[in-house]
Order: sequence, then structure tokens, then C-alpha cells
Amino acid sequence: MIGRLIDRLMGLPQARTDAVTVTRNLRVPMPDGTLLLADRYRPQGVAGPLPVVLIRTPYGRANLESRLLGGALSRQGFQVVAQSVRGTFGSGGTFMPFAQERADGLATAAWLRAQPWCDGRLATAGNSYGGYTQWALGPYLEQPLSAMCLGITASGLVNTFYPGGTLALHNLLGWSSLITVQESAPLGAPISPLYHRKVERAKRHLPLATADLAAVGRPSAFFRDVVDHDRAFWAESDHSPAAAGLTTPASMVSGWYDIFLPETIADFAAGRNNRITIGPWGHDAGAIRAGLIDAVSWLRAHLMDDGAQLRRAPVRLHLQNARQWLDFDSWPPPATPTTLHLGPRGGLGWEATGEPGHDSFVHDPADPAPTVGGPLLGGKGGQRDQRELERRRDVLVYTSAPLPRDLDLVGPVTARVAVRTDTGFGDLFVRLCDVDQAGLSRNVTDGVLRLAPDDDEVTVELFPTGYRFLRGHRLRVQVSGACFPRFARNHGTGEPAASAVAGKRVSYEIGHTSALTLPVLT
Repeated sequence: MIGRLIDRLMGLPQARTDAVTVTRNLRVPMPDGTLLLADRYRPQGVAGPLPVVLIRTPYGRANLESRLLGGALSRQGFQVVAQSVRGTFGSGGTFMPFAQERADGLATAAWLRAQPWCDGRLATAGNSYGGYTQWALGPYLEQPLSAMCLGITASGLVNTFYPGGTLALHNLLGWSSLITVQESAPLGAPISPLYHRKVERAKRHLPLATADLAAVGRPSAFFRDVVDHDRAFWAESDHSPAAAGLTTPASMVSGWYDIFLPETIADFAAGRNNRITIGPWGHDAGAIRAGLIDAVSWLRAHLMDDGAQLRRAPVRLHLQNARQWLDFDSWPPPATPTTLHLGPRGGLGWEATGEPGHDSFVHDPADPAPTVGGPLLGGKGGQRDQRELERRRDVLVYTSAPLPRDLDLVGPVTARVAVRTDTGFGDLFVRLCDVDQAGLSRNVTDGVLRLAPDDDEVTVELFPTGYRFLRGHRLRVQVSGACFPRFARNHGTGEPAASAVAGKRVSYEIGHTSALTLPVLT
């Protein structure tokens, strides 16, 4: 009865059975002799071997999410195996994030297919890192997967470590702290307010290379690898090149404020048998719930031959602020690229003014412009009130006239910015906001770029969006030199982020030839 109540709350179809057998601590051997532990969920009353839905996670088989996925999917009639990845929650070896999932995934798949209770068919499911483990496996199997159910994840998660050439400090330190202490925390997740305050304070710690000590009192090899290197270091952990040729049916769920959204969309666009759902979520419980509903649908289609589950468009998007879902055949949807020009005196318009000149501000690394909302891994992400931030002297604000009619944007957003700094160093943060009739400004989408010394005009890729600006509202663009601690501060000296301690103020000039290109839905 509890299972059925959970299914109803999650919005799942009626369960096929309440009778599920759970076999704990299966020992799965790896080629080097290491044993990884797994739990098997099997619906009772079904004779013979069944296909297996594999979930590989670093967060523990007893984790609430693992038990939710295992229990819910098995009540729908699927056999599920939830495995703790190497070095986590009883599995042998050392956990080296992202570096070991391909080899261990392939060995696990071979072992499962050799079991008498598996009929040879194998599918995968999971969220976040549990989605990454699917990308580390699917493209490399000689006998393909039957289906992949990918929640708030991407084949190249490492791309999110260094957005625009910066360092994603908030997400990086928060996650590396979690995986460092999770096995000693109640329920596998640190919930102490003291712990969270320490991690938050550690984001201001200098030098950045030892912020892990300030956060959890011991070094994190993963944190230091990211801080000390750049994207090239993680080339073997990036599965996006292999994902581009994948023919396995893959269903993806993301959110407009999920940290992996751009990479998820790139995976969808590169695939051959994919569908994607993007909702009004972040990297949060709402996306996990949507992913579970989607996984049941996709697995019924490909493991139970339920063709009704395939009768939807490949692209389903939630249009924010409009309370409606839109279906399309491809990404990006049909839209007209429309230019929005930054002008003098804080103006923002559909026509360039032609007036020369620039606006200026000073970025102080000792007091960087703070993070207010946006795509975050934990914390106060999503849409937030921007008014206090926009009163800062180091944040330029450009505002349009009220809209005469609703304006729908669906697709990629870019900014072309004429920029100079007096030091030759700096970061550029650009954000698009929605301002209502009462003056409340709320963020819609944003992007960041680390500037090179010889830059004078750059392109900043903002997150894709699906958003309705209502009639009478105004568009607003913020330009600043920081969004801290979401991105590590730029010290203005060119010194590596890991070792920099001293900082230098950076003067910026933003030219009036700057503009955003918006995808106006047609």
C-alpha cells in the first residue's frame, strides 16, 4: 500500500504488482578483482528471465533516490539492479569520479547478461551522475542497450566544471564536499546547518586550492584535480564524441535551470533516436519526479513493446510564464533570431541607436558581484529577485520599453559584447531578466566568459530558454565582472585560480555596439 501511495504521489501509472523481491549485496566482479555491490529488485509472479534496468550511482543503494527508482520501476514490472560505483557504499576500490565508469560499466553489463535471471536485454536509468554512468556505458557496448533513461545529466559533465573558461566554484566545492563526507553522514547526505555554513564560508577561502580543507577538514582529490587543471585533463571522461554516434533509444529530461542543460541539449541534437523533455525545473526533486515518469514511459515502449508511449513529439518544452507545454519535431524550434541592442543611458532596444560611446564599471575581487539565482547545484537557484543586485555600482543595467504584446523566446541566446579591461584580465557575466509593471526584476537566462588579454569583442553563450515575457513587462540585461561564488572570482592578475591570493581591481568598458540575439518564437 505504501508503494502504491508513492506511485500515486509521483504521478506514475497504476502499478502492475506490489510484490517485489529485493536481493541485497550482489557481488559483481571487475576485471581487476574488485567487487562492486548491487541490489536486485524483481517483481514477483513473473516466470523466467527478464530484462534488467541498470542503475549505477555513487550515492548508495540505500539512498532515497535509489530506493525510489528501484521500487517504483519494479512495481511497474521491470527488473532493476542498483549498483554502487567503485569505492562507494561497500563497493571495493577507490572512487575516482568520472574516470572509471566506462570500464566498470562494461564489466557490469557483461556480468548481468551472463546471469540466468537476465534475458540478455539491458536498459539503463538514473539521474545526474547516475545519468553520466549511462553515457560512459551505452556508446561502447558491442551488444547495444535496449533503452537509456537520462535524467538531468549529460555525456560531458566535465564541461560544466569550466563554464566559459571560468571555474564553477559553487557546484564544484559543494559536490566534492558531499562525496567526501556522504558515507559518514546520516542517510547518506550531510544535513547539519554547521556543515552547510562551513562549505559556504569555504567558497571565500584563499587560496582556492585548499578550500576543500576549509569546507570539510580534509583534502578532496577530485576538487584539487579540477582546480589544478583545465578541460583537457578530463578528455577521457568526456563521452560526448562517442555519444554523437549512439543509436540506442535515449530519452532525456532536463530543466531550464538545470546546470547541465546546454550539454543535455547538445546530446539530444547529436543523437539519432532521442526525445527530450525540458521543464520548469532546476537540478532538483521536480526534475527527478519528471524523470521517473518519463523512464516508465520509455521502458514500457522499449522493453514491453507499448507503442502508445512513442506517440509524442521528440521535443517537449515548458514555456515558462505561460503555463503551457509545447511540442516540436527538433531543436532548436522554428524561431526568428532577433537582435536586442544595448544603448546609452541604460537603454535597451530593438533598433541600434548609432550613438558611439561606452559604459564602465569596476570589478573588485575583494567584493565581487554576488550570485543571485540561476542554474545551481543546491542553494537558492532558479528565478530570484534581482533588484538588490542591480543597485550595485559594478553591475550595468539596460532596460527596454514596456512590451506592446507577449513575447515568446524559445531556443539559444547569445550576447555579442564590445568589452575592454584595463588589466587585460577579467570575466564577463551577462544576464537577461524580466521586469514586471511593479519593477520586480527576475532572472531568465545568463552566461559567463573568461576574457583573454587581447579581447575587444566577444560572444557569450547564455543558457537556452523557453520563456514568455508578458505584455507590459520590460526586458533587462545585466553586465558585470562576476557572479560569485557560482563562478570563482577573477583576481584581475592572470595568476592561476588555484594559487591566487592577492587581487587587483579591474576597470571595464562596455561598448554601445553590444547586443543580444534572442530566439523569438514564430
